[in-house]
Amino acid sequence: WIARKLNGKELEEEIGGRPREFAAGEEFFYLGDPYPLEITESNGNRQALILSRGKFLLAREKTSQAKELFVKWYRKRAREVIKERVRIWSNRFDLIPTRITITSAWQRYGSCSAKNSLSFSWRLVMAPYAVIDYIIIHELSHIKEKNHSKKFWRFLEGLMPGYKIQKRWLRENSHLLRL
Repeated sequence: WIARKLNGKELEEEIGGRPREFAAGEEFFYLGDPYPLEITESNGNRQALILSRGKFLLAREKTSQAKELFVKWYRKRAREVIKERVRIWSNRFDLIPTRITITSAWQRYGSCSAKNSLSFSWRLVMAPYAVIDYIIIHELSHIKEKNHSKKFWRFLEGLMPGYKIQKRWLRENSHLLRL
């Protein structure tokens, strides 16, 4: 267990532990797909950061604000994508949260409060839809079971039989969901 954890930490540092440079060609994930960053001249008519034609386009004069612009961009998309997915799954399973919040958490992708308020990290929108759905269904399951008992995991598996694949993807690829 210790060796596995240490190897995982070394691998994470090797792959994803380096700080982002926000340089041309660097890849940023959205809904599980990588998109290269291109630094462009501003035409004055568009936003400082957009995703267009398979690339993130960042205005050259805004490169010093790149991280903040990415956070703002991801947060907005997370609000749209996650709220819609929560609506779909909560209606399907009749597990209705009292509130949905998008947070800046970097180690927890989701949580469910005692009052059934769900919180999700904006970083989750970098993951594939199947992983986003896993986290959403996981947190919705906490509306019924407030812990991680065997009963909880059986309930979750009843809602999402293939959840272990998504859980493993998240464990192995969480380094991709960092800025």
